Amino acid sequence: MTVSDIFKALSDPTRRRVLELLRERPMTAGELAGHFPVSRPTMSAHFAVLREADLIESLKIGTTITYQLKLSVLEDALLGFAGLFGLGAGRTAPDFDQKPAVTSRIKGAAE
Repeated sequence: MTVSDIFKALSDPTRRRVLELLRERPMTAGELAGHFPVSRPTMSAHFAVLREADLIESLKIGTTITYQLKLSVLEDALLGFAGLFGLGAGRTAPDFDQKPAVTSRIKGAAE
């Protein structure tokens, strides 16, 4: 699993909706497919992308496949991405009384 795999998985609205549904509870492939107007092979391809990104896990019992969200993987990926931009935990509130360095340099150059 790479960050690219996760973003590829999250880039499709159908896969995002699958994750939303799985957030509520584990569901079988048939239950999930019933929420979408696409063929079962298409849904299978979506499930494969989500598995490759390690966002879901599957349990096969007989002919039934049940999918479950791996929330910790999704949380870690989103927190890691947010951290790249200084968002999330550990971020301090901006000091609005202090002028940004760029602004003061531009202002100083104009004087």
